[in-house]
Amino acid sequence: MIQVEGLTKRYGDVTAIENLNFHVARGEIVGFLGPNGAGKTTTMRVLTGYLPPTEGSAHIAGYDIFSESLQARRRIGYMPETVPLYPEMTVRGYLHFMAEIRGVRDRRTAVAEAMALCHVEDRAGDIIATLSKGYRQRVGLAQALLHKPDVLILDEPTLGLDPRQIIEVRELIRELGQERTVLLSSHILPEVSQVCTRVLIIHKGHIVAEDTPEGLTARLQGATRLVVQVARPSPKVEAALSTVPGVEGVEPAGDGRYEIASAPDADVRTAVAETVVQGGWGLLELRPVGMSLEEIFLQLTREESPIEEIAEQEVEADA
Repeated sequence: MIQVEGLTKRYGDVTAIENLNFHVARGEIVGFLGPNGAGKTTTMRVLTGYLPPTEGSAHIAGYDIFSESLQARRRIGYMPETVPLYPEMTVRGYLHFMAEIRGVRDRRTAVAEAMALCHVEDRAGDIIATLSKGYRQRVGLAQALLHKPDVLILDEPTLGLDPRQIIEVRELIRELGQERTVLLSSHILPEVSQVCTRVLIIHKGHIVAEDTPEGLTARLQGATRLVVQVARPSPKVEAALSTVPGVEGVEPAGDGRYEIASAPDADVRTAVAETVVQGGWGLLELRPVGMSLEEIFLQLTREESPIEEIAEQEVEADA
């Protein structure tokens, strides 16, 4: 549904994104991550037709976003980080207006369904200026759903929501992702790991990683890691565990815990458990551990340079 090939955007001598290549299929929810100024917003604005690219191509539902812009935009629901709401309008009036300019035929039904999906029907008659940040975000999401688009592009969709609202929006995104293509950016990394089936990480205008969260962990970690906790710690525990076939390293972690690294293709859990039991140290815990998405993100985006900030400022100016 989203096909990007060689996408590049320059602002004079500053390159915001360069030679991006990726695709997102129907039924996928893909997280788009990167430090501030890495090129996330630029990419989303190019994909939605708000900015022209310098080079490359992008197709939405088979339509070229540049040469077939109208057809492509009809299939996109876009929620920018700062939703362009009209504060003097009511929620219902604003959504009716957005449905009208999108050419939705049965506007009454479309507005009612979008408000119900985003749980704003109880505020339908309220002036938008009086709404909290959380409700404004939900109205912004509702406007992106009015025309039942094939592709949803969401920039920080849970920004400003309280914990309950975040959970509701996550569930809504999962539901929408069953029939639609969803590309979302977020700075809340646990949210991405809970909602997204795949992750794209962009840094300095280049995609530096693309995989499932589990796949990224396996690739970057390079080994399987276990944590074992014993009831009776002893210097002999570390030495004994180090002799287990397939174990590549053992590190004490305090409180009777030891972190064990093993080869990716070696399952040492049974042998580790037997070693602890036979040694009489008392097995309290044995579990696998992996890198968190935060650790993966930090490892892949260790440094930022001023050029990203310049590019982001240029993007904001163009918008």
